[in-house]
Amino acid sequence: MANRVKEPKGVKLDHISKIYQDPKTGKDFYAVHDVALDIAPGTFVTLLGPSGCGKTTTLRMIAGFESPDEGEIYLGGEPINALTPNKRDTAMVFQSYALFPHYNVFDNVAYGLRLRKVPKDEIKKRVTDILALVELSGMEQRMTNQLSGGQQQRVALARALVVEPGVLLFDEPLSNLDAKLRVQMRTEIRRIQQALGITAIYVTHDQSEAMSISDQIILMKGGVIAQMGSPTEIYYHPVSEFVADFIGECNFLKGKALSSEKGRAMVQLPQGTAAVETDKIYQPGADCEIVVRPEAIQIGDTGMLPCTVELSCFMGSYQNYHVRVGDTLVKITDNCPVNKKIYAVGDHCFISFDAACAHLL
Repeated sequence: MANRVKEPKGVKLDHISKIYQDPKTGKDFYAVHDVALDIAPGTFVTLLGPSGCGKTTTLRMIAGFESPDEGEIYLGGEPINALTPNKRDTAMVFQSYALFPHYNVFDNVAYGLRLRKVPKDEIKKRVTDILALVELSGMEQRMTNQLSGGQQQRVALARALVVEPGVLLFDEPLSNLDAKLRVQMRTEIRRIQQALGITAIYVTHDQSEAMSISDQIILMKGGVIAQMGSPTEIYYHPVSEFVADFIGECNFLKGKALSSEKGRAMVQLPQGTAAVETDKIYQPGADCEIVVRPEAIQIGDTGMLPCTVELSCFMGSYQNYHVRVGDTLVKITDNCPVNKKIYAVGDHCFISFDAACAHLL
């Protein structure tokens, strides 16, 4: 294999829905409802969300294991609803690896090529090349039960890649690995995807996994898209409390708008006022909510809002604080606490944050 697969393909979901029947009530419900999105060729897109949000059902409809009850799926501009999974230009990496235990590594990876009647010489070259890409050279004759979990996942990845699909699909592929190996493998998957320039659609419920590997995140809730955007857009500009709370830790300060002009709003909080950069216009007196991340808050002897320390915990790279601002608990990540004043439980102090680091809902 050269340094990339054939031309990657885009994926378009044109208002697709999937309807199931609730076994208890017998009533129909939407597992996925009116999902519309356009995935550009060569991008890494993650479907993220809690259990039951519809992300896996969406992936299975793209793969062809489920059929949409409404809407059409397009792959490279071609409608594919009527195509069976083996006729679609996709390959899936499963959570369970789904390797053949009675085959060695070479034969597991070569399986799809043999089904496609690829000549023997080409099979050998393509399998050798792809095993080098996933860093398993020299292990061709090993049986899969002699491999570690991480190595088995690499074999599953190689088997999907070797058939040179237009789109690579991942169904929570790292959930069976331990935490350290998960981080290593997600980095590897991103490296390989970028090296090949392939289109990838990845399903996970792990927000840190989604943040670290994605060009775009599609966050789902209750079968619909809650928000889609780059990791930075979703982290810094969530459109709802659900999105803000699902992606990382968040603080929510409820208040009323005082003024709103030129991309900046002043908010009256019970303990004081705060400025927030925003593109929205708020009418004076309108209810609003400031979203601010723990690492964006400073703690000091003077500042914006008075508070009382309820937790002060040294975590090495940061000091973890919980402070009470009026009735609201606020979490603070004070990075690199060396040479900083450390506040103890019961101390009265202040918190501050920059207008550009907060977001208004």
